[in-house]
Amino acid sequence: MKAAIYHEHGDADVLRFEDVPTPEPGPGEVLILVKACGLNHLDVLQRRGPALIPGYALPHIAGMDVAGLVAAVGPHAELVTASEVREGDRVLVNPAISCGHCAACVIAEDGKCERATVVGGNRDGGYAEYVVVPVANVHRIPDGVGFEEAAVLPTAWMTAWHALVDTADLRMAESILIHAGASGVSTAAVQLARAAGAFVIATASTPEKMEFAQRLGADVVINSATDDIAAAARAATDGRGVDVVLDHVGPAVWDASIYSLAAKGRLVFLGNTTGNRASIDLVYAYHFGLRLLGSDPYNRHEFPRMLAAYWAGDFVTPIDRAFSLAEARAAQERMESRAVAGKIVLLP
Repeated sequence: MKAAIYHEHGDADVLRFEDVPTPEPGPGEVLILVKACGLNHLDVLQRRGPALIPGYALPHIAGMDVAGLVAAVGPHAELVTASEVREGDRVLVNPAISCGHCAACVIAEDGKCERATVVGGNRDGGYAEYVVVPVANVHRIPDGVGFEEAAVLPTAWMTAWHALVDTADLRMAESILIHAGASGVSTAAVQLARAAGAFVIATASTPEKMEFAQRLGADVVINSATDDIAAAARAATDGRGVDVVLDHVGPAVWDASIYSLAAKGRLVFLGNTTGNRASIDLVYAYHFGLRLLGSDPYNRHEFPRMLAAYWAGDFVTPIDRAFSLAEARAAQERMESRAVAGKIVLLP
C-alpha cells in the first residue's frame, strides 16, 4: 500500500510517499480502507521531534483521525464489541486505544491506561491507504454524512467535549472565553458552548478568522493580534469577567486568560502550542478563588456520547482544505502556516 511516512525528525520535507506492507488485522481487529484522514497538531509536533507520546518510534505513519470502509475483519472480533461490524461498513475511529484490563480501565479512567496506544501517535495511523485498529474503536457513520466530515471529528470534537462537559462543567447562562477561535478544537468548542446556552467570546488573529468564529456562533470575537484580550473580555461581560476560559494555546495567552476570569472563574487548559511553562500571580489567583483545571484524557464511554450529540445536533466541522495522500507534505506545511481556518483533511 502507499503511505506518507517519515524515517527521521525534521521539516515537512522528511515526509516520503512510499510503498509499505499492508497491515493485517489480528484477533479483535479490523482493517480499514482509509477514505479520509484529518490532520492534527500532534502530527506536526512529533514529526519535528522529540516524540510526545511514550512508545512512539521511527519510522512513523501519522494520522489520528480516520474514516473509511471496513476492508477485513480479524478473528474473534465479534467477541469484543456489542455491535457486529461487517466488511463494507462505513466507520470512523476513536484513536485512543486502551487495554481494557488495567486498574485505570476497570474504573473507566482508560485515558490513563498503563498500556494505552494512540492511532497515528505511537502506532501507525491514517496517512496511508489502510490502517488496522481494534474493532472496539470503530463507530458507524450515519447515512448522509461524508467521510471527510467524519474524519475531522474525533480529536477536535472529543477534546472540546471533554474540556467543556467533563472538566469545565459549563452551564447555561455562563460566559466563556475560547482562544484561537478558528482552530479545530475551538470551532467545536464554540458550537458546543453555544448549544449549552453560554455567552461565547472567542479570540482570533485576523479579520478573516474573526468572521469565521462569528459565523460558527461566537457572540463576541476579540482580535488577539491587536486588542487587550482581558480588557475586551471584561468589557463584553460588563466588567465582571468570564466564568470559564478554554485555553489550548499556553504561555502566549496565559496572563490574558487569568485576568479575563471572574471571581471563582475556571481556567481549563489543554494544550501547549506556545510553550510548556507559565507563571501565575499567586495572590491574585487565591484572592479571587480562581480554579485551574487541566483537561485530562477522555474515556471510552464519552466518545459515543459525543458522536451521538454531534449526529443529532445542528453542528458543522468546517474543512479548510483537502489534499491527496501524496500531498501530505503540503498539507502539513499548510497547517504550519497558521493561515488555517477549520480542519485539513487527506484523501487517500
